[in-house]
Amino acid sequence: MINKQQIFKKRPEGIPDKETWDFVESELRSLEEGEMIIDQQYISLDPAMRGWMNKTRSYISPVNIGDVMRAGSVGKIIKTKGKTVFKEGEYVTGWGGVQKYCITKGENFYKVDPNKAPLSSYIGILGMPGMTAYFGILEVGEIKEGDVVLVSGAAGAVGSIVGQISKIKGCRVVGIAGGKKKCDYLINDLGFDGAIDYKNENVVNAIKQSCPNGIDVYFDNVGGEILDSALIFLRKKARVVVCGAISQYNSISSLKGPKNYLSLLVNRASMKGMVVLDFAPKYLEAMMQMAQWINEGKLKYSEDIYDGIENFREIFLRLFTGDKLGKLILKT
Repeated sequence: MINKQQIFKKRPEGIPDKETWDFVESELRSLEEGEMIIDQQYISLDPAMRGWMNKTRSYISPVNIGDVMRAGSVGKIIKTKGKTVFKEGEYVTGWGGVQKYCITKGENFYKVDPNKAPLSSYIGILGMPGMTAYFGILEVGEIKEGDVVLVSGAAGAVGSIVGQISKIKGCRVVGIAGGKKKCDYLINDLGFDGAIDYKNENVVNAIKQSCPNGIDVYFDNVGGEILDSALIFLRKKARVVVCGAISQYNSISSLKGPKNYLSLLVNRASMKGMVVLDFAPKYLEAMMQMAQWINEGKLKYSEDIYDGIENFREIFLRLFTGDKLGKLILKT
């Protein structure tokens, strides 16, 4: 059985290039006692993966040179040896990496049911992106009915769910996205109250027009100048959720920090980072609630799925060019 893998070869400076990974095809080794082979069907492509390549202090250790590139995945157990935690034929999700087949004893994998939801959704709306949105806006953002919520990266896997949960909870929601197609999607498909096209509008003026009385919660996926623009409009006791900073991940110069941070002082506002792994004990609770909202038609999601382990780099870079809508997924 031939495995296809993306091996992490070199830590990138700026945008990952062709030297960052090696595409390797090799014979799958024999199983040892207690091991299983997962036929990985979908691999999650997330902005956080860019941070995992840097050898810096973070919430999770960096990917080691020579390792399979770290990524979430979902697939089917096709072979086992001896006593194993999962049975042949079962479906699981976990950290399988960017490879066709994963050999594991099952650590950090969880059983999923493809009859209850599409398999790809377990690495999307019912996976890490969905959990990030759920806990980020409800527990860190602490939204309440009537709040004005501004979301950057609003057409992405996390931002699109953040906005919809905020609408479910009775908030007024404005999203920031790049291009008319994405802004139309936010309003016409997801029910956002407003959308700002950062590629073709002055963001400061657009926020002022869309949120004339200021914002109560800003959910930040982007960082940089857009974060700085949002800080201008914080209301008293506003909350800023720092989920990501995709505009800065490939920067080769000093990171751009917020110049308007004194708005936090003046408005007695808070700015708090969040990492979804901290909420792992509550994942099941969130998944059940999200599934209910989906079944009720209150929560919609979009997936951009592309084929081929060998095409990983080109597909991964769509995260940073914005050439995708919703959750970006690699089909093996």
